[in-house]
Amino acid sequence: MKLNTRQVVLGGLAALLSSGLFTPVLAQEAAWPAKGPLTLIVPFGAGSSPDTMARVVAEEAGKTLKQTIVIQNRPGASGNLGTDQIAKAKPDGYTFGVSITGPLVNNTVIYKNLPYNPVTDITPLTLAVHQFNVLVVPANSPVKSLADLVAEMKKPGAKLNFPSTGAGTVSHLAVELLLDRVSGKALHVPYKSSPDAVTSLLSGDTSFAALPPVAVMPMIRDGRLRPIAAVAGKRLSFLPEVATTAELGYPGVEGSGWIGFVAPAGLPADVKTKLNAALTKALASPEVGQRLTTMYMEAAPMTPDEFGKYMREELQRWSPLIKRLNLSEN
Repeated sequence: MKLNTRQVVLGGLAALLSSGLFTPVLAQEAAWPAKGPLTLIVPFGAGSSPDTMARVVAEEAGKTLKQTIVIQNRPGASGNLGTDQIAKAKPDGYTFGVSITGPLVNNTVIYKNLPYNPVTDITPLTLAVHQFNVLVVPANSPVKSLADLVAEMKKPGAKLNFPSTGAGTVSHLAVELLLDRVSGKALHVPYKSSPDAVTSLLSGDTSFAALPPVAVMPMIRDGRLRPIAAVAGKRLSFLPEVATTAELGYPGVEGSGWIGFVAPAGLPADVKTKLNAALTKALASPEVGQRLTTMYMEAAPMTPDEFGKYMREELQRWSPLIKRLNLSEN
């Protein structure tokens, strides 16, 4: 029997399909993640807050995705190095990462030549956690409330000073935001770490501070530091008796060292949806929530669009301050 050209082509295609040569590619595209492990880049060292949070969430999200998620720590350049590696990874969903306020927002204003652009090179997946700062004073301070502190800030010749974990960090900018709002004055004293900043408070070298809860909660619990406000829009679950800056008359004065999950730009829509679903499910689980609470972190899962909007709001909050304080590179 003589076969025509169409029959030959169809027959050949059928033979290839039955041999399985095309199947792996088709299956991989249709059933991401069809292979493992997935790589999660953390732009900070092992044991850091972003690293610890990432490991807790990745363990749970891996169960949903039915794949192991391996952490790769890529510290350096204030988080810019690892965030750049996330931005330049292949956008297939097999490599994603976490990053924080600095590399995703503030550093775009501070640094003149970032090797990546968070707007064009990064796909937001979900905000992971908030770490709203707590405004504290030493236990022996005459300042008993936020109203007392503001009054001291506004006095002619005010001699208040405050520590931070570095110029341009949230612990610095949150106080500057309050000073700007009340037209007050206080001298900024940058330190290399939260423990150093806390030590300066306990020794009396500095007057007050807005620091991450993980840094100050032990001293609040044992009575060495007095909390006078949560620098947030809503009360903190682990410090519910302390009013927020918003409640005390200063809405918009917020300071969160938040951490979020991101991926390279160009991530397929279906992969973004699946990644977001796995991560938000993990963040919403009671087991993960309990582990995060022990680190004074509050889970804040959201959609990719909501996270992108939040980053834009943060840029609007901090950019004017960074420029006014001349923190940008010349």
